[in-house]
Amino acid sequence: MFTQLKKFVGAITAAVTGVLIATSAVPAAASAAPQGYAPGPGCVWQLMSNSTDLNVAFPDADATYWVLPYALGPGDSIRLSGTYPSARYFSLNTYGTDFDTVDTLRDNQIRPDAGSVNPFAAPVGQVPPAQRRWHATVVPGAADHSRNEIRGLPASGQNAPIGFLIIRVYVPDDPNSPNGGVPLPSVTFSIAGQTIPAQPCATPFNPGDYNGPIAEAMKKVFDDAIEGAASGAFPGNSPEATFVNPASTSGLFPNGDNKYIGSLLRYQPGRVAVIRGKAPTYPDTRAGVSPAAPGKQLRYWSMCQNDKASPYPVVACASDDRTNVDASGHYTYVVAAPSDLTAAQAADTDLTVIPWGATGVDKVVFLRNMLPSSKFYPNSVQASQATGADPVKTMGDYYPRATYCAVETLRSAGWQACYS
Repeated sequence: MFTQLKKFVGAITAAVTGVLIATSAVPAAASAAPQGYAPGPGCVWQLMSNSTDLNVAFPDADATYWVLPYALGPGDSIRLSGTYPSARYFSLNTYGTDFDTVDTLRDNQIRPDAGSVNPFAAPVGQVPPAQRRWHATVVPGAADHSRNEIRGLPASGQNAPIGFLIIRVYVPDDPNSPNGGVPLPSVTFSIAGQTIPAQPCATPFNPGDYNGPIAEAMKKVFDDAIEGAASGAFPGNSPEATFVNPASTSGLFPNGDNKYIGSLLRYQPGRVAVIRGKAPTYPDTRAGVSPAAPGKQLRYWSMCQNDKASPYPVVACASDDRTNVDASGHYTYVVAAPSDLTAAQAADTDLTVIPWGATGVDKVVFLRNMLPSSKFYPNSVQASQATGADPVKTMGDYYPRATYCAVETLRSAGWQACYS
């Protein structure tokens, strides 16, 4: 059997693995090993991240992320056997030890098994899980997406660096089933000529369930790692209540299918933030629309409020299907503490309220765009970032215009007065 690896991507993964060892989930690992790595008698997808568990690095509240650490030597691979979820979107993503993207293989790129169909590739009716099967392979180095391969970190000489494989699922049809009503993929490691099957963990590891020195050490290294990446996400002179492109998303497990613009916000008593823009069209999968429905401008979009303090958790999000849109096709968000709004304003169907959260912490509010259509692309966040252009100039009516507004003005004259 393989040598038990002793470290796990420096301090951060050493702390994670230490707790996982204590819970018998996975053996220790090293940042570089003479051969690949696979969990011995343990399980896979040990870590789950969402708005309540491991809430770090600006996650979207309508998405869940499952993490599998791995190391592949020359000739090694990881075989995934899964079922397409009932959801708006899912993808496979590989990352390096710096938490930057190595490769992405998304739902509509994954070919189905013989006799199965891919509901993300073309609109289809209800298809039972047994007919929604797929397989994919993580390989070190070059990968062929047409063969359902995704590129993992290549071996460096005889060393196998630790990387991360992440599954993302956005907007499951059933909000109570974050994995989209299907099991997470089973995994078969092919390491140094040996085949090692592994099943998903019955219960993912949650750092919040643990106390004591190991848990505190893990929290500190997570905070330090995320702090180093997120602190430089926005230029230091970014104005408040103005959406701009981030300076960098490196080190924050970025999703290649998502781009976002963000605005800094600071709380003052008697003041709220109002954000207004035109709402793009999207496939409302929870209403029975296919995620592959033609003619939609984006696969997904959302507005999320986040703490601008390590570990940079999400406070709350308003996904596209939970955003109120008025007769003109525009949304109006009000970011406010509960005491700032009257009951009538909180119930106004032309407004969408996003809670401020802790008022003593600076905030960053993000607009995310996922997978724009070719026709919509010039107005998307993606186009702005591809050219480096100011999004206010490229996005047109779809640019979110933010402003601070006195609570009394909002109460007495409505959101329209906030822009006068």
